[in-house]
Formats: sequence, C-alpha cells, structure tokens
Amino acid sequence: MKRFSVFTLFVIVLALAPSPGNTVAQQKSLKEQLVGAWDLVSCERTTAKGANQPYCVNSIGILIFDASGRYAHMIAARGRPKLTTFNRGDVPAEQYKAVAQGFLANFGTWSVNEGDKTITRHYEAAMLPNYEGTDSKMSLSIVGDELTLVNPNPRADLDYGRVVTVYRRAK
Repeated sequence: MKRFSVFTLFVIVLALAPSPGNTVAQQKSLKEQLVGAWDLVSCERTTAKGANQPYCVNSIGILIFDASGRYAHMIAARGRPKLTTFNRGDVPAEQYKAVAQGFLANFGTWSVNEGDKTITRHYEAAMLPNYEGTDSKMSLSIVGDELTLVNPNPRADLDYGRVVTVYRRAK
C-alpha cells in the first residue's frame, strides 16, 4: 500500500509539473516584456571625447512603452539651475541653454526585432528637432525587472561615444 501511495504521488507531481515546451510557450515576447513604465537607474552617454552628457549627471528619468507601439522618454539631471522667471519667453538665453543641456525628451513609436534583440524608436517629436523623423536602433536586454539599452553603432554625424541606459520596471 505504501509503495502505491508513493508511486501515485510521483505520478501526480509529474503530471502537474510544467514541461519544457509549456515553459517556453508561456514565456513573454520581448515586446510584451517591454510594455509598461521603466525608471532610470543609470545613464551613460558620452561624447566621442569621453565627456558625459549633462543630462546623464545625477539623473532621473522614465521610459514608457505602451502595447500599441507608442513611447515617451525623459531624462533630467537633478540640480539643474533654477530660472529667474517662470515665463519661458522671458528666460535669458544662457539660462535656457544650461537647463536644456540637462534635459532629454522625445516620443514616438517603437518596434522590436525579436531575432537580434533590438528596439527601434521612431522620433515623432524631440527636444532636439533634428531627431524628429529619424530612427534610433539599440540593443536591448531584459533580466528580471532590469532593462539595458546599448547603442552599438553611434551615429557618425553626431559627437557620440558610448550610449548605455539602464532602467528598472516601475512598481
């Protein structure tokens, strides 16, 4: 009787255990994993000469992907200088420059290439108008709740060096 009970228990456990095929089938695609809001953990964007971009210094940011293929992205350096007025039309040019250099913002559409694990963002609007209408392709990796984006081929026409941003899924 005891042997039968152990055998029965073994069969039940085996029947309820997920098979490798079921586990793979249940795994989400990269696109499904990306959907949601991501908080900036670290920002490394250097010039070709190695200087860190001002908005990556002590920064805070958010990257949001929705399921329909739209995104919004903002990064701001903490401690940017306060302006002398709240009316941006009256802000002196040198103050505006310091504030703008410490901020990045863009939005548009996004798509994922599951095969080569890349994301392409199409800029509809950006703080820097030269980006509008262009695409940015980055390698991506997701480990748990951490997303890393790396630009493996920085644009030659810009003063880019390495671009790496790390995000954690917002809770």
